[in-house]
Amino acid sequence: MIRQSQFSPFSSFFQGMLDGVPIALGYFSVSFGFGITAVRAGLSVLTATVISLCNLTSAGQAAGVAIMAAGGSFLEMALTQLVINLRYGLMSLSLSQKLDESFHTPRRLLVSYGITDEIFAMASSKEGKLSPGYMYGLILIAAFCWTLGTYLGAVAGQMLPASLTSAMGLMLYAMFIAIIIPPARKSRSVMVVVITAALCGLLFHYSLPWVTSGFAIILSGVAAAAVGALVLPVNEEPEGEAA
Repeated sequence: MIRQSQFSPFSSFFQGMLDGVPIALGYFSVSFGFGITAVRAGLSVLTATVISLCNLTSAGQAAGVAIMAAGGSFLEMALTQLVINLRYGLMSLSLSQKLDESFHTPRRLLVSYGITDEIFAMASSKEGKLSPGYMYGLILIAAFCWTLGTYLGAVAGQMLPASLTSAMGLMLYAMFIAIIIPPARKSRSVMVVVITAALCGLLFHYSLPWVTSGFAIILSGVAAAAVGALVLPVNEEPEGEAA
């Protein structure tokens, strides 16, 4: 079998783009919904498109738009993005172990722009070391479709009837549900964390409406993680013991 690191720079780039096609198609549909949501919140087409071009984070962008629409503070925005996107730093640390020797600091910084859940999963599953060309191709097609989908969704949000855009705006939230339901069905710990976060969100929405959406997300996430860690901690087996 040919290892990924054995490809030439150009073939690695196109192999990365090829592997990224399924990710790009998924990103296009989800970002289309984000574009509609952003325009409905009062953002311009250009602003929504630039946000997607610079961020590549569906949950972070959805929360960010909600904070902007509510007139939240920079501190609220920063803390919300930190809580939501902290996992990307952990993914980058893990993925750095698979990068080949040609990855100097500027290349690492460039690739860090495009580390998302799906790209991390795809890159981690590749056999052998990862070359810069492969990562560039994988990230480029995903980022392009994410940005293009946002632009087209934002344009459509300005042209389509409000009833239709309201329905299509649910795509982003449907994606979140599709992400959490399968692992929640398999793991009791995940189920507890998801239910706790949902209950906290309802509490803030109906009983504590004076708490802004950004801080509600932060507090709900921290509370759910704390409950999961205290009630159902992950059991680590001693080293050398068979699974």
